[in-house]
Amino acid sequence: MSRKENFKPYKGPAGGWGSAKSVTRHMIKQGVPSAAAELAKQNKQDGFMCVSCAWAKPQPPHPAEFCENGAKATFFEITHARTTPEFFAQHTLTELRNWSDHDLENEGRLTHPMRYNRQTDRYEAVDWSEAIRDIGQELIGIRARDPKRAVFYTSGRASLETAYMYQLFARIYGNNNLPDSSNMCHETTSVALPESIGVPIGTVRLEDFEAASTIFFFGQNVGSNSPRMLHQLKDAVDRGATIITFNPLRERGLERFVDPQNPVQMLTPNETKISTLYHQVRAGGDIAVIAGICKALFDLDDKAQEKGRPSVFDTAFIEEHTAGLAHFEAYIRQQSWADIEREGGVSRKDLEVVAGIYAKAENVIGIYGMGLTQHKLGIDTVQMLVNLLLLRGNIGKLGAGICPVRGHSNVQGQRTVGIAEKPELVPLDKLAELYHFEPPREKGLNTVEACEAIVDGDVDAFIGLGGNFLRAIPDRDVMERNWPRMRLTVQIATKLNRSHLFCGDVAYLLPCLGRIEIDRQASGEQLVTMEDSTGVFHKSRGMREPASETLRSEPWVVAELAKASVGEAASVDWDAWVADYALVRDAIAATFPDMFARFNERINEPGGFGRPIPARERIWKTDNGKANFKLPQALHASFDPGTDKNVLRLITLRSNDQFNTTVYGYDDRFRGIEGTRMVVLMNESDIDRFGLSEGEVIGMQTVADDTVDRRMHGFKVVRYNIPEGCIGAYYPEANALIPLYQHAQRSFVPAAKSVPVRVLKSGGEAR
Repeated sequence: MSRKENFKPYKGPAGGWGSAKSVTRHMIKQGVPSAAAELAKQNKQDGFMCVSCAWAKPQPPHPAEFCENGAKATFFEITHARTTPEFFAQHTLTELRNWSDHDLENEGRLTHPMRYNRQTDRYEAVDWSEAIRDIGQELIGIRARDPKRAVFYTSGRASLETAYMYQLFARIYGNNNLPDSSNMCHETTSVALPESIGVPIGTVRLEDFEAASTIFFFGQNVGSNSPRMLHQLKDAVDRGATIITFNPLRERGLERFVDPQNPVQMLTPNETKISTLYHQVRAGGDIAVIAGICKALFDLDDKAQEKGRPSVFDTAFIEEHTAGLAHFEAYIRQQSWADIEREGGVSRKDLEVVAGIYAKAENVIGIYGMGLTQHKLGIDTVQMLVNLLLLRGNIGKLGAGICPVRGHSNVQGQRTVGIAEKPELVPLDKLAELYHFEPPREKGLNTVEACEAIVDGDVDAFIGLGGNFLRAIPDRDVMERNWPRMRLTVQIATKLNRSHLFCGDVAYLLPCLGRIEIDRQASGEQLVTMEDSTGVFHKSRGMREPASETLRSEPWVVAELAKASVGEAASVDWDAWVADYALVRDAIAATFPDMFARFNERINEPGGFGRPIPARERIWKTDNGKANFKLPQALHASFDPGTDKNVLRLITLRSNDQFNTTVYGYDDRFRGIEGTRMVVLMNESDIDRFGLSEGEVIGMQTVADDTVDRRMHGFKVVRYNIPEGCIGAYYPEANALIPLYQHAQRSFVPAAKSVPVRVLKSGGEAR
């Protein structure tokens, strides 16, 4: 499909009329002009939780508790378009591989279970009973040979009920191979924070935004990835809070915002300036930036001591609650300003100004996203931000804390109820007691390890509960070549995506209900639950008739697969659970009593209920019972050492017309890019240095230590305000450039925010 391409800087704010027009355009595009009823219930106590991001849900909610991208996600789910058996009869999978991500999903909702016919290269309709029976027989055979050769993947949209059933199914089957989408984003958080403060999630709740005097932002694009947070940021700014942002690109949502629900702002030129200070950090340079702020703080403290003034640090908090300050101070003092400025890309003067503001701030929140987690030293980077907050006691008090912003709507929650490859994170003894089987105790495969095992031929079965696995992971070309080596692939989904176009010897595509659809089971209409970014659990109830009478709920599909493959291997009444999801919640409460006591009762509380977060109470569940200052290994977090000026650091980006791998359209309004996603954003000096011109089509080649030649062509050069030596391209299009082995140390999160690459002229030569 030919599209008009245009590159023109966008001058408007985030939100405002631009957002309103975009919502209207996508509503019409998906043929759902009646969607106002759904939008009115989105993220409400008596409605459904948004199927896109996991940002917190305020109580009471705003009249319209949805954002532009949340509305697009709703339209995409309730679309009138259908991907029927007739569609698959008309198109081979080989042909469909030439379609774009957007065009595949834009075909609409899947309607029937499908089985792949390798002879015709097409999906063909199959009865549910036959599909479940055949999949079960395949799984039984693989389990008899080696249960560890099956992988059970889940995206972050599955409910707590489904996720709990799924992890139990996998463990009864005989392995902990439960990779999930958190392995690709915030697993770094789940490793870093327990070591520093004893919890795997953030410590901030919505009420903290109301008391914060200063907010630090690192590596997170609120305008595209969690726009509803702009309400909290606007309110904070309106009452005088200072927001300081460190991000390689100047993202519009962190610059200016117009509240679409505020008639005064919508009808006047009034805008809210979000960031008081905005510094463009070099990709992978956040450790250096934070080290510079800390170094300036130690200098300020020296001067305060010399003049007999109180310390700029919270010494009482540090003495009572922390360990490791002396080593951290020694490390910071030995870092030179020249190294800090070079690695971070921010001047000493600017960092000293930030330190001066922080030294006077009473309550500070540190917010971060995948701009910190998706680096080689992502864990070190997150722990450095914790160090900064600890210096002034900004964890465990109102208006302060660490705030990782999660992506998928229940990606944090599914980990809470057992989706984890690490057996130490799950109460296996309790599962054994409740269900009378012996859970596997050895570590399972995370996402990167699962990919490596598939490439090595060590996986026979892949069950995908949602998501677009092959499009989301690194080394896409390598993975697509090796995927058909598996015996069995099963994809449970609402819409067609590229992952469904690559099949094992036996392959099924199973359509399921979406969250917005009414889920009717034997006991009546069901509700499901999920956890937001701030550790609060919410209920969600569908309100729209299913897209097809042949759809089945995710809990039903999981239960049927479990019955067909593990049968009587454990004492689980799968049928009772499917008949009444409240029984699954009772089971969750029995397994995790500290978090879910009286689950079915408390989930009806207005605004949901929060899980215990000991660090909010300054209770540190670390090995030494203290909050720990941690030392980084280096001042930069990248695989690129920065010694070769011809090697650039590629940052993979999302547009404001997508959510994760779901692409709603080809426009990135905030960046002024229309009609295409095959672009590379470059600093003007880099364009000139490499002898390129704006609009020229170039390629990129990864600098890697293995023998795989990773190169992609067809990217159009766009002049953009990005730090010199850094370039940007869209995710997931650029994923083939990310090697599987280039991941965060210990967390295995792909290092997608500073991929070392060389640019290639159209003829293929490196520049």
